[in-house]
Amino acid sequence: MTETFGEPSIAADDTDGPVIDGPVIDGNIPGVPSSRLGWNYYKLFGASTISNLGDGIGIIAYPWLASALTRNGFLIALVAVAQRLPWLLFSLPAGVITDRNDRRTLMVWSNWLRAALTLVVAAVVLVRQGSMVGPGEIEAGAPVSDDYVLYGLVLLATVAMGMAEVLYDNSAQTFMPSVVPPASLEKANGRLWSAEQVANTFVGPPLGALLLVLAFSVPFFVDAATFALSAVLITLIPRGVASPSARLTTAEPGPADADDSWWVELKDGVRWLWGHPVLRPMAIILGLLNGLFTMSLALFVLFGQEVLDTSPTEFAILGTGGAIGAVIAGWVASSVAAKIGSGPSLATTLIGGGLTSIVIGLASQWPLVWLMFALSSFGATLWNVITVSLRQTIIPDHLLGRVNSVYRFFAWGMMPIGALLAGLIVTVTEVFGSRELALRLPWLIAGVAQLLLYGFAGRRLTTEKMDQARADALTE
Repeated sequence: MTETFGEPSIAADDTDGPVIDGPVIDGNIPGVPSSRLGWNYYKLFGASTISNLGDGIGIIAYPWLASALTRNGFLIALVAVAQRLPWLLFSLPAGVITDRNDRRTLMVWSNWLRAALTLVVAAVVLVRQGSMVGPGEIEAGAPVSDDYVLYGLVLLATVAMGMAEVLYDNSAQTFMPSVVPPASLEKANGRLWSAEQVANTFVGPPLGALLLVLAFSVPFFVDAATFALSAVLITLIPRGVASPSARLTTAEPGPADADDSWWVELKDGVRWLWGHPVLRPMAIILGLLNGLFTMSLALFVLFGQEVLDTSPTEFAILGTGGAIGAVIAGWVASSVAAKIGSGPSLATTLIGGGLTSIVIGLASQWPLVWLMFALSSFGATLWNVITVSLRQTIIPDHLLGRVNSVYRFFAWGMMPIGALLAGLIVTVTEVFGSRELALRLPWLIAGVAQLLLYGFAGRRLTTEKMDQARADALTE
């Protein structure tokens, strides 16, 4: 759930804005609704899709590498904590950085940094892979010799790459309105997420499993190459592209006021979000959802290996269910929201996510888990398309980076806490119960908690409130 969750929402083709002065953007005239997305969008589209292919490879490579270094559930969960900790620690500073600097440049250098870090991990794994058990031996239950040096490197690299990811993702989301007309944001976001999910969970994981068969280090070398290629594609987007925003003529932030300290700028973003009647509860609800989601997934590699008895290939296939659900949702999300309303769409995500999590916690066959992933991913992508497009529409451009980062501080900051809770739940449960019960329990707790969360969220995230927020933004 990368972001995450009622009268019909404003469909993308129905969103009009006042005419503003400015140059033509990829053939689109600012202020005039257009269905064209433009070449700059497709460069961003290609860059994100390629980097997500690498992320998909990493979905298989990193967990299997960790499981080859230790079988301790708490240590496996710490890898997930390290992956999401930067969202708790670095989200707020990243927002100020995004609004003070050229967003395109930040995206380029973030990807180059991720490429370099992944290359370091690949090189170390290459040197040490001779002393590690192979993927096939893990599947057969061979004991592992704890390699805490390589494990420590994985943790450190994961934190550093996570900080680069925070900066890249915040810059990318605030950059999107620079290359896409406001009337096409839902369509642009939906198609982008569809492609990202295909790369991330449909193509990447099976490819990662295939590369693991060659050697443990190969997936990491390929992953590094995808980040480098993504950086090159973003470089091809011209500097200073004009914003099609209906509120400002440029999406690239100007130099910060010399009298404005980081703290003052950060407080502006916090104050704007906390004072908004829709985004404040949305951020809190999403934070709780993402915490629960991460709690269930933190030890999924052990759940897959020991409860579902999957091979690396079967483990990779599991992710394709999520990809299929996300692709379908990405293409139909705006239509679904227009037909049943944004509020009911988000409610569907909450209820569906809770039910699918409970089913997964009770399942023993991986095909059933595959189906549940497809259903839950459909709901998660529906939530993402609606809520991210809403944020891009209603947040003033000069505050977009900061408000977006504050929102994601709440939304993603709970992820490392959820992963840590998963490790604790498994560790404590193993003392009093079986290993299998310990690995199932995070899924069951997360499912019940999501259903309870619907009682809090249902009356706060209605279509009426979201439509009013859009209307208020157009009159400011």
